[in-house]
Amino acid sequence: MARVAIVVVTYNSAEEIGGCLESLANLPDAQVVVVDNASQDRTRDEVLNRGVPLLANSHNAGFAAAANQGVRATTAPFVLLLNPDARLERGLEALIAEFEDPKVGAAGGLLVGTDGIPQTGFMARNLPTPAALVLEVLGVNALWPGNPVNWHYRCLGLDPVTPGLVEQPAGAFLMFSRGIWERVGGFDERFWPIWFEDVDFCCRLKAAGFTVRYNPKAVAIHAGAHSARALPLAIRERYWYGSLLEYAARHYGALTFRSVCVATIVGSALRAVRGYPRSGFKAVAVYGDVCRLAIGRIFGVR
Repeated sequence: MARVAIVVVTYNSAEEIGGCLESLANLPDAQVVVVDNASQDRTRDEVLNRGVPLLANSHNAGFAAAANQGVRATTAPFVLLLNPDARLERGLEALIAEFEDPKVGAAGGLLVGTDGIPQTGFMARNLPTPAALVLEVLGVNALWPGNPVNWHYRCLGLDPVTPGLVEQPAGAFLMFSRGIWERVGGFDERFWPIWFEDVDFCCRLKAAGFTVRYNPKAVAIHAGAHSARALPLAIRERYWYGSLLEYAARHYGALTFRSVCVATIVGSALRAVRGYPRSGFKAVAVYGDVCRLAIGRIFGVR
């Protein structure tokens, strides 16, 4: 039986999936499966042409549901989630070795961009505090990335060549044991279609008493955000803010959650004003929609 299952979730990933699957070819003891969320391009042909098992959804089930689907379709004791725009370079065994410690619930490795630079701030983070999300939605983290709250949240002081404990490796390159995935209930499929499902998963691992490791001996080259870039701004913002507010609702107290909602309303209003000279009423419409979303969540409307 294979030691590790590698699950790749695709959505209009025709340009990326070939390189990803080629990097996984001929891996010993690995079971590879692709779950496609109703791509409209040649993603499925690219997968089938390489002889890789494909689970083809008739609709976009979302990343969390597709990841769970891929885990259930495999049998290996360890599972690696890998984005279609990532290419595994080395170190699969290094990640597996982390689970010799029964307290380890998940492990991530070193992600480098196509320029060879480590993706610090993305590949490993701490779980977001309410303050981190408030500063995020207000735009403070973008304007002042070195502020102490963001520095801690994005692990900007992380030495990329030093292994250690982290709280949330990126779902783009994340390994976990099948038994622990079952114990915490898998990925929460209410995070639809994307964003924060991996954060929520790691948060539940921590709540269950597990730790998460970062091991730079495992390396993948990651282009990043290929599916998100193709989405229209209005849809992208609604998905991102919707998932952020869903995470806050699940993991913060009622008053703290409402503070995140209010910050989202204020930040969206500021973005609408800032975007008006460039985009006119389009910016107002996009961020007005986000404001309505946050107001609805304050009053319990999902």
